[in-house]
Amino acid sequence: MAEEVAKTSTTQEEVVVTDVAPSDKQDTNVVEKDAEQQRQQQEASPVKEKTPETETETETEVSKPSGEDNIPKSGSFKEESTIVSDLPDTEKKALQELKHLIQEALSKREFSAPQNNPPKEEKADVAEKEEQVAAADVAEPAAKEAAEAKETETETEAEVVEEKVGVSAASVDEDGAKTVEAIEESVVSVTVSEEAKVEEAEEVSIWGVSLLADERSDVILLKFLRARDFKVKEAFAMIKGTIRWRKEFGMEELLEEELGGDLEKAVYMHGFDKEGHPVCYNIYGEFQNKELYKKTFSDEEKRHRFLRWRIQFLEKSIRKLDFTPGGISTIVQVNDLKNSPGPAKWELRQATKQALQLLQDNYPEFVAKQVFINVPWWYLAVNRMISPFLTQRTKSKFVFAGPSKSAETLLRYIAPEQLPVKYGGLSKDGEFGISDAVTEITVRPAAKHTVEFPVTENCLLSWELRVIGWDVSYGAEFVPSSEGSYTVIIQKARKVASSEEPVLCNNYKIGEPGKVVLTIDNQSSKKKKLLYRLKVKPSSSD
Repeated sequence: MAEEVAKTSTTQEEVVVTDVAPSDKQDTNVVEKDAEQQRQQQEASPVKEKTPETETETETEVSKPSGEDNIPKSGSFKEESTIVSDLPDTEKKALQELKHLIQEALSKREFSAPQNNPPKEEKADVAEKEEQVAAADVAEPAAKEAAEAKETETETEAEVVEEKVGVSAASVDEDGAKTVEAIEESVVSVTVSEEAKVEEAEEVSIWGVSLLADERSDVILLKFLRARDFKVKEAFAMIKGTIRWRKEFGMEELLEEELGGDLEKAVYMHGFDKEGHPVCYNIYGEFQNKELYKKTFSDEEKRHRFLRWRIQFLEKSIRKLDFTPGGISTIVQVNDLKNSPGPAKWELRQATKQALQLLQDNYPEFVAKQVFINVPWWYLAVNRMISPFLTQRTKSKFVFAGPSKSAETLLRYIAPEQLPVKYGGLSKDGEFGISDAVTEITVRPAAKHTVEFPVTENCLLSWELRVIGWDVSYGAEFVPSSEGSYTVIIQKARKVASSEEPVLCNNYKIGEPGKVVLTIDNQSSKKKKLLYRLKVKPSSSD
């Protein structure tokens, strides 16, 4: 019952709803499609009615954190399948149409062709027509003179022809044979040339995947289609624009560039979420360092270098994803706004704006979720500034949490063994690793909770634990199984303040059967999240 109440409370304290208003220019086909999907979902799933008892219980458990009431509510998003056979018929058709357009473009080498310049072409056409008209004006009187001269020469030419008939007849066989051979050679040459053009169809790769080469290409194309609501022509234009931008940006060369390691603490990959997505952490507070800020954003050249570094980091991360159908081909972004320089930093705003625009235009559907934590008061202004540059679909992936709810929010999506210690998890260098699973327990207000580790043989028992926010009492003891033995105090019960070391590690060498008992005494008025894990190593008896 305690766990059920805790879950209900958590759900209320961190609301995740789709509250993004639809665009005024939303396509009617998309609206009809969304309505149809909702109707199908309602027919497929049984209707659940809230009972009065459930509503009463939920209301009593709601507690709004002070200072965080103005944080915008989060949008919900569920990833669609990347397996073609799972798609609706309309989406399958759109994918085939897009593949056909790409095949034509590859055959015509449109992706590598330079951009056309229509104004110049029009001027050239006008000039050509003017030249043709002028030539026609000059040719008309010349044609009249030629006609008169032709009449006078007709009789003379007739006589000459009669004299040459004999000679021409004699050589016709030889010349005719040569002409036929020349024609055959010309035809063969043209045929070979056409075959060569077909064989030399363009090959284009993006994120290490060749377009139309295998089923991984379908996963890439679906990203562009979903970014454009399965409007084929718009998706095709987006692909062409992305490929053109990647060439102009020098993507292949960028991957080999050495851009320094000054920003390794500001942006880094660490672990995976509960669904297997790699997690990228963006630590804005690192830019409080004035020297780092100046070195990164002080002028246009440095901001451009930062942009290239950020794109390089993203490219290398993307190339580690699994583009096979059904594979993990998206990333979870965690954005830590604690101690962020804030909206007053114009240079940081400019760099962020440029990065967002490039990512939205050229990296569609690579983010599974955007989690903003430690959201400060000024975020509302920044959110309003950035919002116009984001699509409705992108906004639906956002999750927000204030300082008091950041750890709890992250633990909803990331397992404790994968979450860094600074964000409420247990992932750190040491004896335990990501393969050592963590147990999560909710300790009710004004209640004690005990954890027992039974032991039947000689061993060295190690454990680590933490309570999010601590402010509870913790103690540990060994209780032997035999009646004649005494209980051994491993850790005398003491209150652990929130400012102390976030993770406590203990070990105890056991020489007889018994159990290790950990006691968490929560005398506060708030529920607490307990995380712990243990490891047993064989030990010989003394």
